[in-house]
Amino acid sequence: MSKNEKLIERFRQIPRDFTFEELEKLLAIFGYVKCNKGKTSGSRIMFEHKSQNNILIHKPHPGNVVKGYALKIIYDALVVAGYISK
Repeated sequence: MSKNEKLIERFRQIPRDFTFEELEKLLAIFGYVKCNKGKTSGSRIMFEHKSQNNILIHKPHPGNVVKGYALKIIYDALVVAGYISK
């Protein structure tokens, strides 16, 4: 099993300790690019995709672990886009 496959499997379990760096790597596998929305975006981060399936979440702070609700939003978006299966 490759590193990418292991990361996808880990994400599918919606772990409590999934970091923002892992999330960036995961979304990069599917062609998403991190885009800061500008100076006034605060902690909101947009992951853009050429197919217009953009994902907007809050970057975790002060820690680095992504919240469970954000992982569920991303999971649902990836299922709808057809990148992962339920």
